[in-house]
Amino acid sequence: MTTNHFSKIKKAIDALSMEQSYKGVCHPHFKDHQMPSINALEKIVNLSREVLFPGYYDDSAIRPDSVRYYIGVNTENLHALLVDQIFAGLCFMCEQPEKFDLSERKSIAHEYAIQFICKLPEIRRVLVTDVEAAFLGDPAAKSRGEVIFCYPAIRAITNYRIAHALLTIGVPLIPRMISEMAHSETGIDIHPRATIGEYFSIDHGTGVVIGATSIIGNNVKLFQGVTLGAKSFPLDENGNPIKGIPRHPIIEDDVVIYAQATILGRITVGAGSVIGGNVWVTNSVAPNSKIVQFKPRDAVYTEGGGI
Repeated sequence: MTTNHFSKIKKAIDALSMEQSYKGVCHPHFKDHQMPSINALEKIVNLSREVLFPGYYDDSAIRPDSVRYYIGVNTENLHALLVDQIFAGLCFMCEQPEKFDLSERKSIAHEYAIQFICKLPEIRRVLVTDVEAAFLGDPAAKSRGEVIFCYPAIRAITNYRIAHALLTIGVPLIPRMISEMAHSETGIDIHPRATIGEYFSIDHGTGVVIGATSIIGNNVKLFQGVTLGAKSFPLDENGNPIKGIPRHPIIEDDVVIYAQATILGRITVGAGSVIGGNVWVTNSVAPNSKIVQFKPRDAVYTEGGGI
């Protein structure tokens, strides 16, 4: 490497090291604070899947006389990983290290991990309904096992239900990381703060977006490319969007929304409604409605070529 090359590299390092350059994108590290780990979170999700769907995500043979041992070992491993990652999430969100009691937060992480594990039976119960909805709703599905193994929607919904449970307990950051892992893997973007009922299914799935304040009832089916988004953002005195306000749709029970439909704003799609593909909905829809694109009227041409 020539002197000229070293000079150029040094110049780049100097520019990158200027505080005004990295101030907005640098995370300060404090003594004994852990950082969340994507690799560890992947293990947490995989262990959770093994516990929720025994026999599907591990090489170990499952038999009636070994299932308790199998679930017990995986749950113990899950608890240990959860404690570390929840603690790391608490550390990451700390802005005043002098007020951050490491032993207290470690104890909180243990409690949060226990609370999550206690939610696993209910998470499985609801996921069973999601698998059933996907199996019954897709004539191409040969078995429920095929749905669990192969359908990206089940992977994304599983991540969502895990992340949502952690969020409701009060765990920071980690739920969003888990949901974004599924987003990267499947192309399905479900915010962990959304509320979704039982028997939820997404057919094909790629491009589906479900915003943070969306509320979805029971037995709702979405197709690929559906967006449940915000229409507009009220601004604060500085012109920035106000966070945390309800801004996404409410989808009531037994609604079907076909591919590429866009539902925007805090509106309600009434129970039993069908929203056709490629439509844009920004007003509430009465129950049992059917919203489809209008067919274009046949053009009438004059002899001169005009319409």
